[in-house]
Amino acid sequence: MKTVYERADIIPLLAEIFREFGYEGTSLSRITERTGIGKGSLYHFFPGGKEEMASAVLAEVDAWFEHAIYQPLREGDARETIAAMWTNVNDYFRSGGRICLVGAFALDETRERFSAAIGDYFVRWIDALRSALMRAGCPEGEAQALAEEGVAGIQGALVLSRALDDRMVFSRSLDTLAKRLDAVM
Repeated sequence: MKTVYERADIIPLLAEIFREFGYEGTSLSRITERTGIGKGSLYHFFPGGKEEMASAVLAEVDAWFEHAIYQPLREGDARETIAAMWTNVNDYFRSGGRICLVGAFALDETRERFSAAIGDYFVRWIDALRSALMRAGCPEGEAQALAEEGVAGIQGALVLSRALDDRMVFSRSLDTLAKRLDAVM
């Protein structure tokens, strides 16, 4: 295992543990077991404990989505950035093999603890996609509905592909969503 020298080195490891076990199922013992990092070192990097760890993970997820999804959708060529969104989302979620941590946190009691970060993630994604759809000529009301449908479709496809243990469900859903949005642009 790689020796961890920086807090930033730990965050991706924590993200995968939270993805696998959820917030409630992730204990410090489980984290030390999975990472090989002692509790003292974890508290050195995250004095706020598990809650600070989860906040750091959510912030890193947010930063990735801001850079790879939201900002391009808000500012780039509408058709190109929407096409890139499908590719980036497919890569990020490993073709449906990786759950959406924000979505998972939204579904249990963890939602209350991180409600601002969770809500912001979905609002910003929908707003950015709506913005791109409007720049592509879609009327605002329709763009809003399509953006909500697109984000909801991605989230639903993640759940369904995991429930059925079939990554092709995710790929087919992304293709269908892409064609639907492309048809209105």
